[in-house]
Amino acid sequence: MDMLTFSLEADSSVPLYEQLYLHIRQAIVDDTLTTGTKLPSKRKLGEFLDVSQTTVELAYAQLLAEGYIESLPRKGFYVLPQEELYVRRGSSVIEPLPVKKTYEFDLYPSQIDTTAFPFERWRRHLKQVVSEEHHDLLSLGSVQGDFVLRQEIATYLYHSRGVHCSPEQIVVGSGTEQLLPQLLELLPDTTTFGIEDPGYPLTRQLFAHQRRTFIPIPVDESGVRVDLVEQASIDALYVTPAHQFPTGTILSVSRRQRLLNWASERQTYVIEDDYDSEFRYSGKPIPSLQSMDQNERVVYLSTFSKSLMPSLRIGYMVLPPPLLNRYRERYRHFTCSVPRFEQHTLAAFMATGDFEKHLNRMRKTYRRKLEIIIAAFKPYEPVVSVTGASAGLHVVLSVRTSATSEDLKRLAEASNIRINAMTDYRIESSDTIPQFLFGFAALSEETLPAAVSALMSCWNIEKGRDG
Repeated sequence: MDMLTFSLEADSSVPLYEQLYLHIRQAIVDDTLTTGTKLPSKRKLGEFLDVSQTTVELAYAQLLAEGYIESLPRKGFYVLPQEELYVRRGSSVIEPLPVKKTYEFDLYPSQIDTTAFPFERWRRHLKQVVSEEHHDLLSLGSVQGDFVLRQEIATYLYHSRGVHCSPEQIVVGSGTEQLLPQLLELLPDTTTFGIEDPGYPLTRQLFAHQRRTFIPIPVDESGVRVDLVEQASIDALYVTPAHQFPTGTILSVSRRQRLLNWASERQTYVIEDDYDSEFRYSGKPIPSLQSMDQNERVVYLSTFSKSLMPSLRIGYMVLPPPLLNRYRERYRHFTCSVPRFEQHTLAAFMATGDFEKHLNRMRKTYRRKLEIIIAAFKPYEPVVSVTGASAGLHVVLSVRTSATSEDLKRLAEASNIRINAMTDYRIESSDTIPQFLFGFAALSEETLPAAVSALMSCWNIEKGRDG
């Protein structure tokens, strides 16, 4: 305990937990606290330093997140060995890739249930495609992707989302990370984009990497604020209308029509990202924005990351004819980034009905998990409320507490739980109460109640009288 005799300044602008974290971190870096040293319990250190247990808990959580200490169940916190931060090669410095941390409960919202994938059916199609009779697939294909896959996608989109397009309008690529930058290249450099706030961080990064100007547009319970879109000095808009990420709201029909009128009057484009439209659990399917478009002002984007597997890296966009002509002119010397064997395997998977069967199974699986989540959180109402439960692979938790979102995230991290706060997705707007995204897809049905219980326990939220 003598090595942890730190002087904490109550009057400092730096929070007590951050002061404590900095002191312990420096002691570890200086090797004052050596590898394997057991840190005092949160209660004992709090009493020793005359600070609250929560202060110690938050300090430990930050050290845990940064890899200075580890938490061993029923044993406590221990100092980890500090490896070299870089490897030298001559005068250059090569930094190692960060190691992905594993969690007892990983609630990240972009994960899927990998245990339910139909490996046997996929293997059968792959075996048929990878044969000598398909030696032509060893050559380069169309820049837009092979016609057989684009045809299957066009058929699927018409029946499932009401999207009106021909295979010729579809461009296949390695996910949104490749397709969105290509799309931005088709629009003038002076274009100012509107993006949802809160919204998907990758979208902001892609716009920033392309050095494109963007303005955040707030989202409310009916989707993106179209009235603010009309007032903003923007030339195009990126939206997730069927299931807004991350709030889970649905863009109302009146706003959809108003948005299409805006695009038509301004002679500009709305980029519709329909990232997880396959998974809706109540009510009728929400029609795509593109299906309502009569003036060819909507670019439709989607991927197979949620419906099949993220590692497949196959996405697609449906381009209106004017943009399609620009695409073919600009990228005529390029080749499709998706391997042709994978394209044809997916096309066969869709043509035989295996894709639709898989989606039906996954809807049932995710619906059961969603029901388990709602039931598990029920005893914690009204302190915790659940929204966004009609579609998608995550729900939104609103937590009525005096703690901040960052405080709650640190407490979860200290308990080996990964969960993202709504503030992680915001640019300008703020939360009145802490909100979190609870991704349920990757956890088993048996594990979900334990995940809820562990999260509530680390946040010190107890069940209500009826629980």
